[in-house]
Amino acid sequence: MKEPLNTVTGGGLLLSGNEAIARGAWESGVHFASAYPGTPSTEILEAIGEHYPEISAQWAPNEKVALETVAGASFGGARVLSAMKHVGLNVAADPLFTLSYIGATGGIVIVSADDPGMHSSQNEQDNRLMARAAKVPVLEPSDSQEALDLVGLGLDISEKFDTPVILRTTTRTSHSMGVVQVGPRKEVAIGGYTRDPRRRIPIPAFAKAMHARVERRIAALEEFGDSFPLNRIEKGTAPLSIVTSGVSYAYVKEVYPDARILKLTLTWPLPWGLVARFLEGAGEVRVVEEGEPFLEEQIRARFLLPVEGKKHIPVEGELNPGIVRKALAPATAAEPSFAPAEVPLRPPALCPGCPHRGAFWTLRKVKASSTGDIGCYTLGLMAPLDAMDTTVCMGASIGVLSGLEKAVGREATGRLVGAIGDSTFVHSGITGLIDHVYNGGTGTIMIMDNGITAMTGGQQHPATGRNLRGEPASKIDLETVCRACGVKRVTVVDPHDLPRMEKVLREELAVEEPSVIITRRPCVMLRKPGKRVTAELDREKCIGCRRCISLGCPALSFDAGEKHPVVDRMICFPECRLCADVCPKGALTKDYDRGSCDAGCN
Repeated sequence: MKEPLNTVTGGGLLLSGNEAIARGAWESGVHFASAYPGTPSTEILEAIGEHYPEISAQWAPNEKVALETVAGASFGGARVLSAMKHVGLNVAADPLFTLSYIGATGGIVIVSADDPGMHSSQNEQDNRLMARAAKVPVLEPSDSQEALDLVGLGLDISEKFDTPVILRTTTRTSHSMGVVQVGPRKEVAIGGYTRDPRRRIPIPAFAKAMHARVERRIAALEEFGDSFPLNRIEKGTAPLSIVTSGVSYAYVKEVYPDARILKLTLTWPLPWGLVARFLEGAGEVRVVEEGEPFLEEQIRARFLLPVEGKKHIPVEGELNPGIVRKALAPATAAEPSFAPAEVPLRPPALCPGCPHRGAFWTLRKVKASSTGDIGCYTLGLMAPLDAMDTTVCMGASIGVLSGLEKAVGREATGRLVGAIGDSTFVHSGITGLIDHVYNGGTGTIMIMDNGITAMTGGQQHPATGRNLRGEPASKIDLETVCRACGVKRVTVVDPHDLPRMEKVLREELAVEEPSVIITRRPCVMLRKPGKRVTAELDREKCIGCRRCISLGCPALSFDAGEKHPVVDRMICFPECRLCADVCPKGALTKDYDRGSCDAGCN
């Protein structure tokens, strides 16, 4: 085992919630883990891959496959873990709901990392609701220590009650760091596989009995929750009684330490006996929870009491101590005594040298746009590129383009392409492409291949040729896959080669048959440039036309007084000359040979 470097006095480790979950998996004897990267969950599998070789760990093409593979390993008697962000659980919902009926042989923990505040997500989904619908228990840690401990407790619950268990974190618990007391690995023998069709094949005749078992399980878990050590009543002297869970508990303790508190960690099913004891003799009761009024509505409905939560706590966004203080103790919520820092606005933008910039700039040049997808290239929607019309979910770009064509015809959609990244295409774009071809779609799909899962920090995927631990692995050939889906016109182009990029786009938009353009150039975070080369401006040649600024490159700004662009030499990416290529007067130059790209771009 390679220990993290952040050891602290006393033998503990300073770990983020994600790192603590990875450590908890190792200490609890997890044998196998699988995930698809997605913020705020990504670092769990990365930490396992880097520090805990005893756990067989892998990136899956998507969350559904990740959960299916850990389900299979559980059937073989292994302890398993799968991790995903909240919308990833949507992708894994099909196996999740059925796995609830089938149950667990080896313990199954599914980490759902929710993202209140939408720091890097398209919605603020609260997956406690998903767990309730699937009828599987939910554990919520409030800090890194509990994140570690709950992996082992979750596995024990899973095996005791024959159920998958959801470990629900939020962005703050995933990424905040705390001192964690660690222990040795618990070696757990793999139980082995025993054939049991009645247990694992939910045809109606078998599933009826499975459902009855699930309902009995819920009742047993409710009773278990009454004595679960991390569900507890904390005495207090303040007149207000507070029900809380997760990171909200930490905020409550900070701003209202004297309150009487019901801290819930097993938050579904609720421990009704413990809740009833807490409510006995309680005066005013408040519920502090991030996201939906999940605890509040259940308690109010069960006991018909005026328990209040979202009347005082917002349902939108992420909580923090300031918000909680204003809700619970407004008299102590003084305004800040310091002036907020004046930070210039910095809208999100593609990195300097990003390969996607040339593709989107060319789209706008030919007066086209795109139905988009989830990834760095979603930033193609931002001005001045303004080259994306829609984004729904992973893989949707192709289906949306195809559906638009069905609704309004080729004449109206002929200036749109479906823009999707290489990792996203493998995740859930292939079936969309099959549907597009099979059902007579004629639109162009642009697979933006930068050779990595970039938005989540540079993880491998099945088309990179490397596995989670960076070892050589089988590599999907995207061109071959597209042709196997029935596409006859497949073209690979370097998106920094603007003349060819434009030529290919115009050709493919003109043909009335399905086609694929693969824009291939490595993500700038993968490149290791040689000498430091930056763009140079000849002020005598510059006419102040702002054409270079139309690229939206963060390394370029415009001095309105001087009427000239300004090159930020600190961030100008050496292996990019887009600004020089688009300058109509040759005022911007860069000594870089575009043909030197060594990743098969040309």
